[in-house]
Amino acid sequence: MTGRDNELWQQSWRDRNTAFHQKTVNPHLVRFWSSLGLQAADRVFVPLCGKSLDLLWLAGQGHSVIGVELSPLAVRAFFRENRLQASRRQVGKLTLWENGRIGILCGDFFQLTAADLGDIAAVFDRASLTALPDDIRAAYLAHLARIVPAACKVLLLTTEEPEGWETAGQPFAVADEIAGLYAATFDIQLSHVESVFEADPDPAIAELVRVEQKVYLLTPKSQD
Repeated sequence: MTGRDNELWQQSWRDRNTAFHQKTVNPHLVRFWSSLGLQAADRVFVPLCGKSLDLLWLAGQGHSVIGVELSPLAVRAFFRENRLQASRRQVGKLTLWENGRIGILCGDFFQLTAADLGDIAAVFDRASLTALPDDIRAAYLAHLARIVPAACKVLLLTTEEPEGWETAGQPFAVADEIAGLYAATFDIQLSHVESVFEADPDPAIAELVRVEQKVYLLTPKSQD
């Protein structure tokens, strides 16, 4: 992200403005994770992880889990709130906090290298695209492709605003942005769609808005 975007993210943690943090394990992760067909020993990458409890769940399935998070406040909170004693050491340009099968690299995602992550079998991406500004998303995916093996599968969870002409009863489709970002390198399977009503992100708008929570399974296209 840009320096300005990084500072805004850091400030949200300093201000405890973290309504995006889920206080339970994501139910879509629990329901759809097995669709990736991984082995328990496979290593999983969780970008922009915050203090997500999903890291604990993934480790509970036997996986070695490595996340990346910009804010040291978020990383410290994850280990403190889950009563885990973490060791710390420098890995590349980031600081690795680690306990057992769970590690979080604290620093800028764009400074990560493949060597920092190790041999990754799959990526669990919950709402990274939502957290990133529109003009950064393509760069984020380009860097992700550089640091994980080409064979990595991705379980992608998104929260999308419906198009103006869509109604809750209409068939759902892969979002144009998702197709534009991923279709060149992945086969995209839309596994689940759930329409929910949430508070508008603008606090001046005191009404609920409909959003679509979608689950995508991304499988790398064969490298012929």
